[in-house]
Amino acid sequence: MPTGKVRFYDDEKGFGFITTDDGQDVFLHATALPAGTTGLKPGTRLDFGVADGKRGLQALAVRVLEAPVSLAKRSRKPADDMAVIVEDLVGLLDGIGADLRRGRYPSGVHSKKVAAVLRKVADELDA
Repeated sequence: MPTGKVRFYDDEKGFGFITTDDGQDVFLHATALPAGTTGLKPGTRLDFGVADGKRGLQALAVRVLEAPVSLAKRSRKPADDMAVIVEDLVGLLDGIGADLRRGRYPSGVHSKKVAAVLRKVADELDA
């Protein structure tokens, strides 16, 4: 079976093109994708069958070999650095928890900063 990479794929239109390892362009329709696959990112490596269609080569029975690493994951902080950040965040939240037990909410400026830090850490973990 030939292999190649997704050149582009449009989820809304349900088709795209694969560039085979030998440089040929192959049409890819959504019906050839494996069950549960909704879309493909450019650069995704595929294994597929080929048939001659009305307008050229068409991919059949596509199998995803490896998806490219997302930009968010590629730019993630190392796990050791995130461990330190999470430990500092726990300390910050412990201080806020102690104040809340005494009946005091953090000031507006402080709570906005804490919320921004929480969002940033959550985005980093979710990437």
